[in-house]
Amino acid sequence: MAATDATDAADAATATASVVGASGFAGGELLRLLAGHPDFAVAQATSREYANRTVGSVHPNLRGLDLRFSEPTDLESVDVLFAAAPHGVAMEHVDEWRDAADTVVDLSADFRLDTEAQYDDWYDGHAAPEHLEDAVYALPELSREDLPGADLIAGGGCNATATILGLLPFHEAGLLDGADVVVDVKVGSSEGGAGGGAASSHAERSGVVRPYAPTGHRHEAEIEQELGVSVSFTAHAVDMVRGASATVHLFPDEPATTGDLWTAFRETYDDEPFVETVAGGSGVYRYPEPKAVAGTNAAEVGFEVDPGNERVVAFSAIDNVTKGSAGQAVHAANVALGFEETAGLDMLGLHPVGSP
Repeated sequence: MAATDATDAADAATATASVVGASGFAGGELLRLLAGHPDFAVAQATSREYANRTVGSVHPNLRGLDLRFSEPTDLESVDVLFAAAPHGVAMEHVDEWRDAADTVVDLSADFRLDTEAQYDDWYDGHAAPEHLEDAVYALPELSREDLPGADLIAGGGCNATATILGLLPFHEAGLLDGADVVVDVKVGSSEGGAGGGAASSHAERSGVVRPYAPTGHRHEAEIEQELGVSVSFTAHAVDMVRGASATVHLFPDEPATTGDLWTAFRETYDDEPFVETVAGGSGVYRYPEPKAVAGTNAAEVGFEVDPGNERVVAFSAIDNVTKGSAGQAVHAANVALGFEETAGLDMLGLHPVGSP
């Protein structure tokens, strides 16, 4: 977007927004989405490391924005503060952020879980547990009724988001009751963030299908909390930049037919603006594919029935930086503030495209 276009959009906006931790991948994605949003004007983008430098010097796709990074200690008052800081930062600063903004949308794991005990079990405890009961889980497909007027919104993890979207029709249809659920997620290198370390470097990541969380992944806690089902979860790092693909092996108590599942998926997702059911059909992309949704807030979901062993295989594909993080945050903010749900998020994907 040219600087003049950004100025025109800001003049027409109805809400101000700041992005804390704006130099990371999720922070840059937030800025990209907010710059094209008809209802938001970006007031501030903070970065301790890059303070006073232009946003475009870190995010080359945003060179047209007339915006510089500012110090995170000098926050302006805004309508919405989006926080894209690492885990542990939001819980330390939530009081000052809530003082600075009417609504705080946190993309980290700091407010995703309901209780202090869960943070003791899955993380390293919690420094501000008194705020946990205020937080609303961001995923609108799951939490839409709770989001209007919410003033503390907790973004879901990308692996959890992909898994929950794949399983939600089964949950709504009662097919998860007593079921055995095995989840295998493949995720791109951007999940590790801009400072992902040696494991995310090109030389180490290129060509791999590497199990990095065979058991005990923290996103299990979100899945179990939101869907009420125990899952056996494994995550793999694969050779792509953007994308998370969940394959779920589900063994329900009662056999499910293809017709049953089409009904369940239609009832769950027919009215959802960002979810498309892709189950079989023709062509090359017969099942959900991260490449097809790269750069968008869309999710693809699908399934296949295996009657031989009474198994159902469910699939889900998202862009982990957009639907799994920044896009989900903007979508939730749209609902919370009463904006059009799809505002700033109605971009289509690209085809053909290189590694997502």
